Amino acid sequence: MPAPLNHVAIIMDGNRRWAKNQGLEAVAGHHRAAENVIEPLIDACVKRGIPYITFWAFSTENWKRDKEEISELFNIFRFALGTLAAKFIRQGAKLRILGDINRFPQDIAKKSLELINKSQKNNAITVTFALNYGGRDEILRAVKKMLTDKIPPDTLTENLFSSYLDTTGIPDPDLIIRTGGERRLSGYLPWQSVYSELYFTPTLFPDFTPEELDKALSDYLTRDRRFGGNSNSTK
Repeated sequence: MPAPLNHVAIIMDGNRRWAKNQGLEAVAGHHRAAENVIEPLIDACVKRGIPYITFWAFSTENWKRDKEEISELFNIFRFALGTLAAKFIRQGAKLRILGDINRFPQDIAKKSLELINKSQKNNAITVTFALNYGGRDEILRAVKKMLTDKIPPDTLTENLFSSYLDTTGIPDPDLIIRTGGERRLSGYLPWQSVYSELYFTPTLFPDFTPEELDKALSDYLTRDRRFGGNSNSTK
């Protein structure tokens, strides 16, 4: 049967708390997320017919963290791009990146662009990672690009503005999941999430299995999405 939704976006929260609960250093939670959690979730979406999944892996605010943790996160991104992403691309996935990755080490930015280009014709699923991403930053960069292109104000439409965002060509998320117990979006996809259904779970991301994903999907199926109109039950 066709999937009841097209795009699941996940805020991967709770990695450091998971590590602390295990008596480990903070980076251990990030390692577990990259090595044990992301791939099963991608596979689960493919099996359930969900064509888009987006992971928020590094925010513009994460630069405030300890330099050693950031350095180790870069190593994890290298692993994810060199091993994990390369694997799911071979299996037919298309890779997208949101955010300004020019601030990242050159090898990471270069590898990201290489894999994006390599996977453009794939269509099994579109896997997107938000790296150095913040919603306000995305909107600000879009406005700057429009000013550079000298877009006449009277020609500006929602569709035109959307085409300048990092997510151009990707449908708005139907469901946004935040793990770790916090009940806010923290600047995640502010333009794209106006009609997204939200699901908050106390489960920390390193423990977020496909079974936990199914709980979120089951909850989503109970929602009555109106998009500003009437309830489906009253049509």
